[in-house]
Amino acid sequence: MGNDHWPLFDLEARTPRLTLRYLDDELAAQTLEIAAQGVHDPRTMPFTIPWTDFDSPEMEQEAMRFYWRSRAETRPAAWRLLHAVIIDGRAIGVADLFATNFPVLRDFETGSCLGRAFHGQGLGKELRMAALTIGFDGLGAELARTAAWHDNAPSLGVTRSLGYEQIARGRELRRGEPDDMLRFRMDRAHWATIRRDDITLHGVDRAREFLGV
Repeated sequence: MGNDHWPLFDLEARTPRLTLRYLDDELAAQTLEIAAQGVHDPRTMPFTIPWTDFDSPEMEQEAMRFYWRSRAETRPAAWRLLHAVIIDGRAIGVADLFATNFPVLRDFETGSCLGRAFHGQGLGKELRMAALTIGFDGLGAELARTAAWHDNAPSLGVTRSLGYEQIARGRELRRGEPDDMLRFRMDRAHWATIRRDDITLHGVDRAREFLGV
């Protein structure tokens, strides 16, 4: 979906198993079909904002507002790059990178969700590696961060398997109640030891220019 005025639509990371592609409205609709089928056990809440607690169609409408708002507010000073996670031509989830004052700080954070049918297949680690490749290799980051609730075993498993350093454990609200959030970081030196040569990037040069990098 080439667009001279919004070059982020050309941003992609491709691995042998999946593609991360910057979210357009068609891909957004596919991700909402997946979300409606469930992206986590409803007895728990893996997200800081409990958007999956909304009933349909309010959940999908709120998600679209979030997608559009994230796109509209993208500037060098603050951005959230939402990507569809694609396998066999269909979106199966969402991965995002977000940052504030990135041109100076070179620091970004990642998050993601996958349809429940795609859990337990190693795709969480694969998409995290793709997102880190965008941030470090594509945008020139010096530091990546991530966070997860203390009992989010799949997310924590990916984070620890990639060698992040835990830097904090703090209390935050989860469905209106206090709970423990764990925070992690990875620096560029560690990234150099785990990066992969089989992940390719597309549309990076124009994305860097657009984001003031």
